[in-house]
Amino acid sequence: MADAPVRQLFPGIRLRSLWSGENGATAHVLEMAPGSHWEGVDVHEPGPEEVFVVSGVFNDGERDYPAGSFLHAPAGSSHVPQTSTGCTLFVFYPEG
Repeated sequence: MADAPVRQLFPGIRLRSLWSGENGATAHVLEMAPGSHWEGVDVHEPGPEEVFVVSGVFNDGERDYPAGSFLHAPAGSSHVPQTSTGCTLFVFYPEG
């Protein structure tokens, strides 16, 4: 994972792309520094988003999800990713 390309999405939020499939599916590691937050609303289009909290505590704008939590965000849903403690997420988009 350490050699995967890194892209900074917002201050304190870095995306490491791990894999992409022929059907548009992608897998990533999202690293969020303590106190970081998504700028605006993260809308899931065209398909759903699957998130596994690897470490730290992730907040979707409504509640906290500690390490070991799994979240499914259906297509068309939205949230505001943020963390007070910092977190690392495995993020999978099965439909791109």
